[in-house]
Amino acid sequence: MSGSADRLSRLLALVPWLRAHPGVSLGAAAAEFGLTVRQLRADLDLLFVCGLPGGAPGDLIDVSYSGDQVTVVDPQTLDRPLRLTADEAMALLVAARALTDIQGLSGREALDRALRKVEDAVGHESARHVRVALDAHDEVLAVLQGAIRERRRVRLRYLVWARDEMTERDVDPMRVLVRGGYWYLEGWCHRAAAVRLFRLDRIDGRDGVTVLDVAAQPPPDATPRDTAEGIYQPGPDDIPVRLDLDPLARWVVDYYPVSDVRELPDGGVSVLLRVADLAWLNRLVLGLGQLVRRVEPASVAASVHDLAARALAGYPESS
Repeated sequence: MSGSADRLSRLLALVPWLRAHPGVSLGAAAAEFGLTVRQLRADLDLLFVCGLPGGAPGDLIDVSYSGDQVTVVDPQTLDRPLRLTADEAMALLVAARALTDIQGLSGREALDRALRKVEDAVGHESARHVRVALDAHDEVLAVLQGAIRERRRVRLRYLVWARDEMTERDVDPMRVLVRGGYWYLEGWCHRAAAVRLFRLDRIDGRDGVTVLDVAAQPPPDATPRDTAEGIYQPGPDDIPVRLDLDPLARWVVDYYPVSDVRELPDGGVSVLLRVADLAWLNRLVLGLGQLVRRVEPASVAASVHDLAARALAGYPESS
């Protein structure tokens, strides 16, 4: 675990412990957490600027010093037991089950224990449905991991979201990775003659991947993509398009590569997409219909409006 992750875990434990021991001395608190007093003071100074969204003084954790004693005056909910909604618990369960597929994962026993607790909390019937939903995904992942180990080429039926087109392509697998909560296959695509990333949930199920009796041989200059700045890397000619979306269309944020996401007052969301193919964008906007409140730039909005008008002209007027 990294130093930042260690510190975050310690801060999350520190707040409820201090709340349960008001007026404890800095020395005793430092000893409890295996820190020096200087390290504890640094943690407390960080807590002063942590809290709930908003950043106003009333939103931040309030820590009081009196001599060498410390008390958490306002923990901003961090001393309360975490209570998840049903949707949050199910999302956590899906993410935890996906993590269990990572080879060599540290802390696997702790993850398994946490997974069992979440399953108990959501109910065994709901947990069973999650397992069923993930079975096909897990099988695709297992097949691809096997192809990588055996250095075999695979044939994919893959949905290209930008064109809404199901394609078939042969790929020499290089690695599988998780980014932003999604699994990807990275490999040399013979159709594109380049290294490409394929999101596993856009492969056409278990039948959409076939291991071929051909050795995988990516070219020597085929190198993994640097994903430190994110999976999606727009091209220089991509058009930036902003959409203001109704709350019912928030799923767009999870399914498409968007950036500059802004919350709207009514629970909707404003997103920026960089689009290489306006035909795909037209289909998306027309499919969403009234769930799209605004489209920018004006030239793109006019294009969508014109397409919608021509589509409506094909229908007879109601009597």
